[in-house]
Amino acid sequence: MSSLRAPLRAPLLPSPGSRPTEWVASPGLTPYEAALAEMELRAERIAAGLADERVWLLEHPPLYTAGTSAKPDGLLAARFPVHRTGRGGQFTYHGPGQRVGYVMLDLKRRRPDVRAFVAALEEWLIAALKSLGVEAETREDRVGVWVPRPDKPKAASGAAAEDKIAAIGVRVRRWATFHGVALNVSPDLAHFSGIVPCGIAAAHYGVTSLADLGVDATMADVDKALRSAFEPIFGATARVGSLALPAQ
Repeated sequence: MSSLRAPLRAPLLPSPGSRPTEWVASPGLTPYEAALAEMELRAERIAAGLADERVWLLEHPPLYTAGTSAKPDGLLAARFPVHRTGRGGQFTYHGPGQRVGYVMLDLKRRRPDVRAFVAALEEWLIAALKSLGVEAETREDRVGVWVPRPDKPKAASGAAAEDKIAAIGVRVRRWATFHGVALNVSPDLAHFSGIVPCGIAAAHYGVTSLADLGVDATMADVDKALRSAFEPIFGATARVGSLALPAQ
C-alpha cells in the first residue's frame, strides 16, 4: 500500500529584501522549443544575478517530452512530436487544456536543497487544488500529485485506484531552477495514451483532470488558485503581464 510523502518542513521563502517573483502568463499555445530557449536563457540570467525570479504559466500544442530517465518502451505511439529535454523524469504529455508552470527560482536566495524544492512544488499544487475543491496527495513510491479514485476498479492486489492530476519535472543549474509543473485542467485525456505517463503503467493508476473530476474551473480560475497557493510557500509575486513568443 502506498504511503504519503512527508510534508515540507518549512517554506522556501527568499532571503529578506528580495524582489517579488515575476508572475507571467502567455496567451494561446506557446511552441515548445521557443519556450525552452526562453526559459533556459532566463534561468542563466537568474543564476548570474541579472534577472528576477519568474513563474511562467502557459499552454503548449500537443506534444510529448522525454526526461533524462525516459526509456524507449515508455513511448507507445508517437502521436505527437517528441521533444528530448533535460528535466528529470520520464515521458509526459503537454497540450491544450493543461496549465504548465515553468518555475525559475534562485535556490541560493532560498535554500540550496533540490529535494526541498520538489516538495515545495508538490505542496503548492496540493494547496491550489484544495482551493478548487480537489483533495490531492503525493506518494513515496510515485512522482506527481495524485487523486484517490474509489469509483474505479482496484488492482488485483486490492490496491486502491488513483489518478495523477499533476506532473513535476525540474532541472537545476547553478542553483537556478527551470522546467516545473503541469496541471491537468481540461486536456484531452486520450492524448496520454501514446506514452506510459512518467513510467507508471499499472492499470489502477491513471490520469485525470479537473474537468474529469467534475470541477468547472476556467484557466483563469486555476491561475488565481496557483498564485494564491504559491505565495505562502515561495514568497510574494508581482504580475508583469503576458509573454508572447513568435510561432516557429
